[in-house]
Amino acid sequence: MISASEFRNGVTLEIDGQVYQIVEFQHVKPGKGAAFVRTKLKNVIGNGVVERSFRPTEKFPAARIDRKEYQYLYTDGEIHNFMDTETYEQIGLSDDVVGDSLEFVKENEMVKIASYNGNAFAVEPPLFVELEITDTEPGFKGDTATGATKPATVETGAHVSVPLFVSIGDKIKIDTRTGEYLSRA
Repeated sequence: MISASEFRNGVTLEIDGQVYQIVEFQHVKPGKGAAFVRTKLKNVIGNGVVERSFRPTEKFPAARIDRKEYQYLYTDGEIHNFMDTETYEQIGLSDDVVGDSLEFVKENEMVKIASYNGNAFAVEPPLFVELEITDTEPGFKGDTATGATKPATVETGAHVSVPLFVSIGDKIKIDTRTGEYLSRA
């Protein structure tokens, strides 16, 4: 059991039969009245965000979220196929579960699938990936303004902003959480 006074970002709880992950929390001590904890909770299965306040003494059971590594195989229509590399068992997840988490993931790369009570609800890509630029405008000599960027398309079809010196065929490193260019690979 986790009391509201022990809330931290990323903690997963069962509240009223639903599974929530704490996105934001704040301990509030008003000048008058009792202290409380204001939170922003994300429903991990329904994907909704809720704001709620709790008394610091309220307790909730921790939800056990399993994260397991799978290899992303291919997409067949609206079904994305993954394989457990230990047992060679394959699973297919729909677009609803996957969302845009495979935007920067190539086939045969490893991802983590998060599940609760055996039901997969999210796919977590690696934090950083290296991808090749397949389309971008050429950078011209003299375009050297600090921090200038241009649009580019990577081999997965995703669009990123890159510095002017990056050209077609270059491999770049991307942060999958933000979709930002980090460096040349």
